[in-house]
Amino acid sequence: MRTHKLATFKTFVTQAWALTRPYFASEKKWQARALLITIIALNLALVYMAVLFNDWNKLFYDALQEKNAEVFWSQLGRFTYLAFAFIIIAVYKFYLTQLLEMRWRAWMTGHYLERWLSNQAFYRLELLRFASPPDAPGAPARNPDNPDQRIQEDINQFTSYSISLSMGLLNAVVTLASFVGILWGLSGGFAFTLAGTEFNIPGFMVWMALLYCLAGSVITHYLGRPQIKLNFEQQRREAEFRHHMVRVREYSEAIALDRGETVERQQLDTRFGQVLGNYLALIRAQKRLIWFTSFFGQAAVVFPFVVAAPRFFSGAIQLGELMQISSAFGQVQGALSWFVDNYSSLASWRATTDRLTSFEASFQALELNNQALTATNSIALESTDLQLQLPGGEVLLQQARFKAEPGDRILLQGPSGSGKSTLFRAFAGIWPFASGHLQRPQDAMFIPQRPYFPNGPLRQALAYPQASSSFTDDQLRQALVQAELPDLTGQLDRAEAWGQTLSGGEQQRLAIARVLLKKPQWVFADEATSALDETTEDILYKQLLAHVQQAQGAIISIAHKPGVASYHNRQWVLQKATGSQTARFDLKETRDA
Repeated sequence: MRTHKLATFKTFVTQAWALTRPYFASEKKWQARALLITIIALNLALVYMAVLFNDWNKLFYDALQEKNAEVFWSQLGRFTYLAFAFIIIAVYKFYLTQLLEMRWRAWMTGHYLERWLSNQAFYRLELLRFASPPDAPGAPARNPDNPDQRIQEDINQFTSYSISLSMGLLNAVVTLASFVGILWGLSGGFAFTLAGTEFNIPGFMVWMALLYCLAGSVITHYLGRPQIKLNFEQQRREAEFRHHMVRVREYSEAIALDRGETVERQQLDTRFGQVLGNYLALIRAQKRLIWFTSFFGQAAVVFPFVVAAPRFFSGAIQLGELMQISSAFGQVQGALSWFVDNYSSLASWRATTDRLTSFEASFQALELNNQALTATNSIALESTDLQLQLPGGEVLLQQARFKAEPGDRILLQGPSGSGKSTLFRAFAGIWPFASGHLQRPQDAMFIPQRPYFPNGPLRQALAYPQASSSFTDDQLRQALVQAELPDLTGQLDRAEAWGQTLSGGEQQRLAIARVLLKKPQWVFADEATSALDETTEDILYKQLLAHVQQAQGAIISIAHKPGVASYHNRQWVLQKATGSQTARFDLKETRDA
């Protein structure tokens, strides 16, 4: 059992160091290290100030006992500049510590945003979360869920806890080293007789402080241990509750049309109930710990007086030395009680480190699941051995053979669930569960079933992901007119949440306007006109066909509406595989128009 706990502790330290090291070895390392060294120096200076205050206690209180006014006023003056120095050190220690936390958080946030948004990792992580059952041996971790929380909240907590706890531990160790000798010298020996033999324990107060804090640390650990798991679970449940509210906002119209308010309220109540249930368990665990730590802290105030009182009343020591013993004992006891005082913070830090470690592991899982698809740029779209799999490993399409060349107009059809959109994702190079070799056109644009529009000015939604400054206002307006959106030509600077403001048909027309604005050679349209009436669909498809013909490119469409077939001269169909033990569908060309 002890070996297991030691191994667990070593694993945690390794994980925390793995998250900490990159910043202090990054391009910002000299700034980071300089700040850290300065903060360490200021912490050491505060410990030195505590030593000076301890010495001041003896002189000041002895002067009070002896009614020595000259020494009293002298020590009061000394206290003034000691306090002034302490205030300066404390203020700059706080300021530089917060500055280091801010810079470290900024670097880690930028680092993980870069990793999350590079190579479609944000998309692939969502797929890998469900790639295998969570308990399958060797399966990628389904966590972390809610990467937004990992980047926004967990990084902030990790940097804050890492600095505050590490500096607190340093302060405790240095304080202990500085005051244990002082307390040893002040406390004297403790003599007693047992079975006719006289014993003398030197440095009695040191041993009492050690035993007091050791007992407190052991009890604190057993009382506070449940908080580690509860803190981890609290963050997960809070994120799920917040995520569901975001979904209600995103799908507000669909929910309203379905009159789904009652169901959504029940779902939110269930999730919030889970938040409260776990939080109640957490505060109960914290209550048990606070019962003990409050008693522990209050007892520590009078404990040194109780132990040293016999020597004071016997005249062996004076009031100043008694106060110095109390101060030194408090410093030693405080240093030894660092674990007791910071257990809740340690539990939160442990949970935060575990969540960030799982986030880091998810990026490593991406590297282990790199797609085996070899893609090269070409003027055509061609493959003789393309294989597609579902996230769970089931083969969707095997040894697919196809070729599309400039001038082609191809309609891709098949039953629902046959993988038409997945095949488009492979054409785009974003599907991680693909293998084989694929030649694909470089100058291509994809119109997805659900186009994305960033919140903000209409000009930016139209030009996305390019900057709107790349196009003139006349070009933007012309694209809107060609896409049958003339009413929007005067609203280029209007800022809205366009994904919610526009109707489904308007969103599809705006997505086609992007294509007409950017003029790619190849267009891949996935149900791009499913929400449009036949007249508008006819106008827009003719616009797209005229464009790709002029650009000497091609168009490949997915559509279920029968009328779309007339705009294409070839047809690819995904059909149920026959004679294959693994693949679910085959890709076949059924006719030429």
